[in-house]
Amino acid sequence: MTRVKICGLTNLADALAAAAAGADYLGFILWPGSPRAIQPAAAAAICQTVRQQDRRPLLVGVFVNASGAEMAATMEQCGLDLAQLHGEEVPALIGDPASPLYGRAYKALRPTSLAEAEAEAEWYLPPLRQPNHPALLLDTYHPQLRGGTGQAGDWRAAARLAAQIPGLMLAGGLTPTNVAAAVQQVRPFAVDVAGGVEQTPGIKNHDALRAFIHAVQTAL
Repeated sequence: MTRVKICGLTNLADALAAAAAGADYLGFILWPGSPRAIQPAAAAAICQTVRQQDRRPLLVGVFVNASGAEMAATMEQCGLDLAQLHGEEVPALIGDPASPLYGRAYKALRPTSLAEAEAEAEWYLPPLRQPNHPALLLDTYHPQLRGGTGQAGDWRAAARLAAQIPGLMLAGGLTPTNVAAAVQQVRPFAVDVAGGVEQTPGIKNHDALRAFIHAVQTAL
């Protein structure tokens, strides 16, 4: 079954609602440039409570061009399981066994073409991937924005990439009304949503959140 990441969480009520609805990953954006940014101390408080729940999703920190040491320290502070790298990070942060993120990080790609996506995938694929960890995230390209565009990408190209990469997570313009079609066409390992289940940036609509997860769970 395709897994679900609810991203851009900024408060405990939304995180608990996502976990209760069946989300597999909860994402916290630790980059100040995002309208959904959260301070590490606030993320740590949320993660501490989520970790005490009977059903606990994996907790993901989203970073942009931070150093490996900085990300590792923030992950420790917040109690995060995974790091999502959404900038121009070097492949060694993921692939080098000496990296402080080795075995617990994956790269978000924003390619302009399938050929570019395939090339970047070769650079950034983790050498060893745990079955419940994404291998890569494929997001919609935008010349200025680093995700959160609200624009769907090329699902045909995404499907070709997903066939090559068992751990591909799909993002970009997904909503409760289109995510089933995306899952059916692309067959990704997981899907990622932030704005598609919000009432305002960083504040989730719980009905939309539940509808999104239900649509993914029943798509196939």
